[in-house]
Amino acid sequence: MKRILLLVMMIAAFAFAATESDLQRAYAKEFAFLKAQKGMLQKRLTDVQKNGADKIAKAKKEIGSLQNQVLLKTNGADLLNEQLFQLQLNVQNMTDDTQMIESVVLQGGSSLLPYGVNLKIDKNNYPATLSQLFEQTLVLAKTLSTVHVEEGAFYLTDGTEKNGKLVKVGNIAAYGIADSVAGVLVPAGGNKLKLWDAPESAVSAKALAKSQFPDTLNIFIYENLSGVIADKEEKSVMDVIDSAGMIGWVIVALGAFALLLVLLRTIFLTGAGSKTIPVSKETLIVLQEKGTDAAQEFLKSKKGAAARVIKATVRNLDRDREHIEDIVAEAIMHESSRMDRFGAAIMVVAAVAPLLGLLGTVTGMIATFDIITEFGTGDPKLLSGGISIALVTTELGLMVAIPLILLGNMLNGWAERIKDGMEQAALHIINEQNKLK
Repeated sequence: MKRILLLVMMIAAFAFAATESDLQRAYAKEFAFLKAQKGMLQKRLTDVQKNGADKIAKAKKEIGSLQNQVLLKTNGADLLNEQLFQLQLNVQNMTDDTQMIESVVLQGGSSLLPYGVNLKIDKNNYPATLSQLFEQTLVLAKTLSTVHVEEGAFYLTDGTEKNGKLVKVGNIAAYGIADSVAGVLVPAGGNKLKLWDAPESAVSAKALAKSQFPDTLNIFIYENLSGVIADKEEKSVMDVIDSAGMIGWVIVALGAFALLLVLLRTIFLTGAGSKTIPVSKETLIVLQEKGTDAAQEFLKSKKGAAARVIKATVRNLDRDREHIEDIVAEAIMHESSRMDRFGAAIMVVAAVAPLLGLLGTVTGMIATFDIITEFGTGDPKLLSGGISIALVTTELGLMVAIPLILLGNMLNGWAERIKDGMEQAALHIINEQNKLK
């Protein structure tokens, strides 16, 4: 058994030795082949790298050339764009200039048309049209800048039409002379003229008709003859109040009411002040001659604040002086409420009137701004209503407040003087009576 195993192992070793030799030869052969392939590949790689470097250099050179060409083309395109923009700008300027020239020509033609100058507009030859426009304008300007006399008709102040001479100062003023009538003319509508109520302008009209220039020129300058210059109307008090609206009438009503109160208080204070001294003297005479009871009977027939104060004084003459003075002061305080009647109401109206004027001012300005928002400021007549309310109400408020403040303070001072007079009269009776004791 061992021999068999040994034999098998020897056979296997011999087989393995033979196989390893064949493998080595195969590996050597394959290695030589691979080495040859490696050399060929390295050579091809070297050739490829060399060719690639040449191509890259050539491509870089071509790219640099192309970039220069692109740069040149870009600069050329920018230059062409700038030239195109300049051309477009020039075309736009030419269009604007053409439109401006056309507008000037059309406006000039329409401006000359009312003066009888019919301008022929040639759209294909604007320079010639402009030359004609300037020539006609210079001729017309020369005509309108002179004073010339022509025959014509104008209306008198009573509405009758009169034929005579028209002395025209260019196209801004005119005078009319016919028989014994002369004076400045104003537009009457429909390209007609009428005599203005200004007698002092007759001298200027006659002097200009003789190509003379007076030292003082009475002239009425107008814009055109299409409008109508209305005669100046004198506003009455009612018109002024109406222009102030409802607030104006409220202020006037309060002012009238306050004036009525002032009148009533004046009448009351006049009566009270005029009776103090006579009643005091008569009472003192009766008191000294007939006594206290007779003086009280005498005072029963008298009316008024002074009589009531003196009556309270006489009735308490038997008391001590300090007590009597307190009674007199109380009686005067009792009469003060009557003597101060209407005074507070008058001062309230005097304080409220300017506030109502301020309210009217705010209301008028709001109305004015509403009109401006809706219609703009093109026509000043639209704004006159709100401005009239704003100003007239303020004026009415001050016109009512200022006199009422003065009269109210004067009446208050008058009432205080009457009170002082009653107190003085009562103290005089007390002093005279104490002398007799």
